[in-house]
Amino acid sequence: MSGAFRPVPVPGSTAWASRLRGVVAAAGAVLAVAVLASGCGIRTTSVPVDAGAAPSRVPCKLPSADVTTRSPDSVAAPVYLVCASQLVSVDRPVPSGTAGGADRLVAARALLDQVRQAPPESERRAGFSTAVPAGLRLEPTRAGDPAGTLRLSSQPEDLSEEALAQLVCTYAENEALVTQGSVVLGGPGDYRPRGYLCTSQTKARPQDGTVPDVLVRD
Repeated sequence: MSGAFRPVPVPGSTAWASRLRGVVAAAGAVLAVAVLASGCGIRTTSVPVDAGAAPSRVPCKLPSADVTTRSPDSVAAPVYLVCASQLVSVDRPVPSGTAGGADRLVAARALLDQVRQAPPESERRAGFSTAVPAGLRLEPTRAGDPAGTLRLSSQPEDLSEEALAQLVCTYAENEALVTQGSVVLGGPGDYRPRGYLCTSQTKARPQDGTVPDVLVRD
């Protein structure tokens, strides 16, 4: 025989009592774990549970003392930055003439300057960042472009989803930069400019590419 014979402990024997104590100890340990789990409000389950990501502790809000100081010849304009995977607006100073839309190109350039610059320390501490490339510029429009077109130095579809969402939502806050209900953007290529919309979904999930585009009539 390949294995040695092991006698079965007889009830009442020392070996039987030792095995019984081991079984009782193991059962007590399992019961103790179950009691501790129920005492901590944990419901035992055999199915893996995905509780989702840990809640963010980023405030995405600037203390009133940290709001950027404006000069007498400037006004506050909302600029959309990325914070906690959302778009959140902050007030940035722009030349006073841009708010009323006296010059569309001046207003568009002033807002682009603000949305592409790295946030100051107070905004970074609050969790704000920008995905708009620092080198992005506005280019002259072309003959045949739809009214209200803003041409960028990069194709809009080549920007990251967050960068495009930031730019569209920032421009959408200035009614002088909205044409037929959308922000009309083009790039350096020969593609026809398109209108882009800033929706609540765009602000909530900018990384999902939720910037709807529409055809613009001439």
